[in-house]
Amino acid sequence: MKQDSDLRNNLKSIRTRLGMSQQDLANIASVTRQTISGVESGLYAPSVAITLRLAKALGCQVEDLFWLERDLPEIEAVLAKPVPNGQQLRVSVARVGGQWIAYPLIGKDAFRQDMIPADGEGETCTGTNKIRVRLLDDNLDTLHNTVVIAGCAPVISLWARATERWHPQLRVQYNFANSMAALHSLCRGEAHIAGMHLYDPETGEYNTPFVRDVLAGREAVLITLGVWEEGLLLKSGNPMGIRTVSDLVAGGATIVNREIGSGSRMLLEQTLQKEQIPFDAVQGFDNILKSHQDVAQAVVRGVADAGMSTASVATAFGLGFIPLHQSRYDLVILKEYLEEAPVQQLLSTLGHRMVHSQFEILGGYDISKIGEVVATV
Repeated sequence: MKQDSDLRNNLKSIRTRLGMSQQDLANIASVTRQTISGVESGLYAPSVAITLRLAKALGCQVEDLFWLERDLPEIEAVLAKPVPNGQQLRVSVARVGGQWIAYPLIGKDAFRQDMIPADGEGETCTGTNKIRVRLLDDNLDTLHNTVVIAGCAPVISLWARATERWHPQLRVQYNFANSMAALHSLCRGEAHIAGMHLYDPETGEYNTPFVRDVLAGREAVLITLGVWEEGLLLKSGNPMGIRTVSDLVAGGATIVNREIGSGSRMLLEQTLQKEQIPFDAVQGFDNILKSHQDVAQAVVRGVADAGMSTASVATAFGLGFIPLHQSRYDLVILKEYLEEAPVQQLLSTLGHRMVHSQFEILGGYDISKIGEVVATV
C-alpha cells in the first residue's frame, strides 16, 4: 500500500536502538526486508496485521511506531525574543499569564550541557512577534504544567530538578538571564518568576527598589532563595596574591566582566567606586561574558586572572575566592501567578529537605530564610 502522506513512523530509530538490522526485524516479524525498508523510508504504509507484528517484534505499542502528522496540535504563541524572519525554529513552549510563549532554542539557549528537547517547531513571519507552532506531541498537559523561571543562579536548576522528582507532572523551564533581564522578562509576561540579586547602596535594600521601578505599580512578592557570597574568582592558590579590587590594578591583573544588568557587574562597579578606582584602570573591564560558568571557565583556562562570581561557583571549578559581599537572591513573582497550581507546587518545595540538601552541599549559601516573603510591592 502506498504511504499516506500524513503517516509518520519511528521504526528505524527503535530498530537501531535495539541493535537490529532490517533483515533481523524482517525475520522476526515474518515480512520481507524490502517491506521494512519501504516502511522506514515512507514509501509503504503497512497493513494492520504487519503493523501489529512489527510492534510485537520490537516490544512496543503501535502508537510508538506510527502516528498521523495532522493529529498533532498547533497553537499560536508569542516569541520571547526577536529572531530573523522566515527562520525555521525549534522552540520550548509554556503558558504564562493566559497566553502561549515560545522560547527559541537557538545558540546558547539551545543547550544547558546537553541539547534541550524542543516542544515544537514553527516559522517566523514578517511584521509580527507571533509564531504558529506545530507541537511535536499532543501532551498539552505538560505545557500547561510548566513554570517558567528567568534568572542566573546555578542553583535554580538544582531546585528545578529536585522539584520535578517530587512532582513528576510538573515541568520547570529555566531561561538564563541576568537580574535586570529576568525582571524585564517577568514584566513582559514571558516568565512566572524572575530571580535577581541586585543591591541598592542608596537605600541599603536588595532587589525591592529595582522591582518597584521596573514593574511600575504591578503587584508582586519577593521570596528569598538564599544569601550567597559574591567576590573575586582567582586562579587556584592565588599566585598573584590578590586580596582586594585595588590589588587587581596594582598587580596588573586581567579580569573578565559581566554584562550590564547583572548583579556581579553591579557589585564590581560599586566596589570600584567605593575604592575610587576608575573602571578603565582595570585591565579587561570591557571583556564581557554572560554567565557565572563562563567567568569561571575563563579563569580556569588562563584567559583572565580574576572575575566576579560566587563562592559556590569557585568551589565547583576548584578556584580561589575572595569574598566581597553577601547578596540576597530573591524570587520575584507577580501576584496574579501566585495561585496557579504549578507555581504553588514549585514554591512548596522550598521547604523540602531534598532541596535544602542540594543547596547546603554547594557551600557559600545561607538558606536559613529560604521561602520567606521578604517584600511585597
